[in-house]
Amino acid sequence: MQFSPGSDEIYAEALALHAKHRGKLEIRPKVPLRDKADLSRAYTPGVAEVCREIMKDRNLAYKYTLKANTIAIVTDGSAVLGLGNIGGYAAIPVMEGKAILFKEFAGVDAFPICFESYETDFTDQVKNIAPVFGGINLEDIAAPKCFEVEDALQDIGIPVMHDDQHGTAVVVLAALLNACKVTGKKYPDLNIVICGAGAAGFAITRLLKCIGYNPNVCTTVNEIIVCDTKGTIFRGREGLYKNKYKFIIAEETNKPALCGSLADAMRGADVFIGVSAPDVLSEEMVRSMNKDAIVFAMANPVPEIWPDAARHAGAVVVGTGRSDFPNQINNVLAFPGIFRGALDARATRITDEMKIVAAHAIAEYVQKPRHDRILPNILDKGVTQAVAKAVSEAAILCGCSRNLD
Repeated sequence: MQFSPGSDEIYAEALALHAKHRGKLEIRPKVPLRDKADLSRAYTPGVAEVCREIMKDRNLAYKYTLKANTIAIVTDGSAVLGLGNIGGYAAIPVMEGKAILFKEFAGVDAFPICFESYETDFTDQVKNIAPVFGGINLEDIAAPKCFEVEDALQDIGIPVMHDDQHGTAVVVLAALLNACKVTGKKYPDLNIVICGAGAAGFAITRLLKCIGYNPNVCTTVNEIIVCDTKGTIFRGREGLYKNKYKFIIAEETNKPALCGSLADAMRGADVFIGVSAPDVLSEEMVRSMNKDAIVFAMANPVPEIWPDAARHAGAVVVGTGRSDFPNQINNVLAFPGIFRGALDARATRITDEMKIVAAHAIAEYVQKPRHDRILPNILDKGVTQAVAKAVSEAAILCGCSRNLD
């Protein structure tokens, strides 16, 4: 059965909801302002003493201000959902939505910071807003710029994560761990095809192949072949020098240097992971995979292959990015808990260990995985608590946690 990506009724309801409430987010005071005494403590003159204390030790901002529980959701609007480069104004509703997910699932106060255009000093602009926030969630920034921005912000003293990359990769790893339990496949033996070499595809590749990860905490799959619109990415492919991130993929994956199409890559694969475009995977390609194939078709709202077609072609475990099919692979299972745990530990960054323990916490939350249930329900707030606990403990163990008590 084919599902449309949306309906006129849903779109109309969404417009009405946003118009009625003038958006989805507001700010409310935590302290009363009933009289002059309240005003004197919350504002002048009393607030001056708080400023003096923080001036002596800026870490006291975590004790005396909203910094301890506040995340900035930063975007330039260059890659929003499937809408493309729509700019900062049009990105506001999505960032508001992300903010209420942070609040609802993790109790984190998050606020949209939407830049209208991608200036050359974008990274500096983000650095300059860091004092008020306990962490920065980069969102909907196009590749390859998103990689450069995230890399440049790793040493600003607060955790910075591009969720489209790492949140997605963490949930994919969790899904894959449980899919192996269902199919009997061994994770280190997996041969994987990833379709899509953008932000999510690059991060998934790095995590599953342990590219740039500490080998003491990261277990690699056997092989990955990544495909983009030109076919397989391999060492020596013309033009790779123009994109250093695809060059990294070429150097670290596809050891046989297979040159060909997605269909060529799919022969003998155990797993397909799609973060690309609608309807690019055929039933014939799925049939060419190894027995008990695993298919994660995550293009949204229209997947690379519809679940019924994938199963008809022999896939045993099928996941998508949609909520109307089993096995929804959605980064809301990861990012609230990752940032909650990072904030609780007063972490200075989000490390390899923190991402990997988050994936295992998500996977282990499902005690008895089935072919139609390899991940928790995304509305189960217990997942956030489990991830936060694991991430906070990992931050302390890896030495990137501040002890401010």
